[in-house]
Amino acid sequence: MAYMIRQSRRAPAVTAPIDPDPSLPKVCIIGAGSSGIAAAKTLYTSGIPFDCFEKGSEIGGNWLFDNPNGTSACYETLQINTSCPRMAFSDYPMPEDYPPYASHEQVFAYFRDYVEHFGFAHTITFDTEVTDVRRNSRGGWEVDITARAGAETRHYDAVMVANGHHWDAKWPDPEYPGRFDGEQIHAHDYRSGDQLVGRDVVVVGAGNSAMDIAVEGSHRARSVNLSIRRGQWVMKKTVFGRAADQVVLPGWAPWWMTSARLRLGAMLSGGLRKYGLPKPPHKPGQSHPVQSDAIRERLKANAIIVRPGIERLESDRIVFTDGAVAPADLIVWATGYKVSFPFLSSEVVDVENNDLPLWKRMAHPDRPGLFFIGLLQPVGAVMPLSEMQAKLVAKILLGDCELPTRQDMFKQMAKDDRRNKKQFYDSPRHTMEVDFDHYLWEMQREMDRGAVGE
Repeated sequence: MAYMIRQSRRAPAVTAPIDPDPSLPKVCIIGAGSSGIAAAKTLYTSGIPFDCFEKGSEIGGNWLFDNPNGTSACYETLQINTSCPRMAFSDYPMPEDYPPYASHEQVFAYFRDYVEHFGFAHTITFDTEVTDVRRNSRGGWEVDITARAGAETRHYDAVMVANGHHWDAKWPDPEYPGRFDGEQIHAHDYRSGDQLVGRDVVVVGAGNSAMDIAVEGSHRARSVNLSIRRGQWVMKKTVFGRAADQVVLPGWAPWWMTSARLRLGAMLSGGLRKYGLPKPPHKPGQSHPVQSDAIRERLKANAIIVRPGIERLESDRIVFTDGAVAPADLIVWATGYKVSFPFLSSEVVDVENNDLPLWKRMAHPDRPGLFFIGLLQPVGAVMPLSEMQAKLVAKILLGDCELPTRQDMFKQMAKDDRRNKKQFYDSPRHTMEVDFDHYLWEMQREMDRGAVGE
């Protein structure tokens, strides 16, 4: 069955403390965003000893507006692109009175209630930064942490990296020729339409953030030009009054069926060429979906002008590759993010052009005990996939499941890589792409395959 969490799936609250079993491996969880709390809840309810370190003073990661940890890209109008029943954790549905697509305030409230419901708030250590993670020659991992009380090193049998991948802003490289006298910000630093009021704004990019910022600017700015080098299929979030992503397929379905569903969604959403958006050179389903219900209306009203790529900067204006010129005193670079881990040296993991080869996007065959949670870009929400990854890690630590052999892991990685390159066009944004329902199905199959004593 496809993933859809109903109210009947809510687990009982955890009201009594769960003591960890000291005989089990001890784990370090890095981060208390959506993936980190999924990992912490799973280990806590499994009785596995762990420390969870959060750089800031609050949970929520990217979904906390002005997160004190300084890495959140959350902005005032941000809402989820996956409907609530498809985003919720498996045993804790989102509130019944939430709209189909929750706001960032509602998502944060949901995460806060999730932590309280399962009783593990006390396991998270705030205002503590992990500065280095390295292998111990005798096994396990050494973790350096820095807190208000000072710095120290702790030893762990395993590490779960859940620091997210939407925080290290990727700027244009190389820089465009010319000089610009106005202000330049990355979408990561955009917080609200107040930053756009009365400005001549050029938004660069064609992803979800670019669409959201351009739409908000169309109501607040003096002018908005949206610069797009490569066209994207922009889906509507609601079709026939229903959340579009709830027309789903079972997890075992092959990719061509998912691709067909996305093509249908693109057809029902309607084309954008008549509004000036370039025709995508790829089919729906060959790129990460872009969703917006408002972009068509604002394009139709000529409140947003679509431009091709930038040719050069000229003081207070932008020259585009088609020769068109637009006034500008603010450029918003919605150009994505780099995958990086400040606490992991290149000797531990080597990320090149956002590509970090991993088995099932979570483990490297040559780094036993190091697990990445939520380091994927699904056609859907990250949260249920992070939860499934955490469940697999817990089973491994409990001795209930074994990973494939090193040789088999590499074989599966190569197979998955070939599949991804066939399904999605070549781009750094697709190095972590997975099909949401199919990934959940594959992970469950891996847990069944690796079950010990069955």
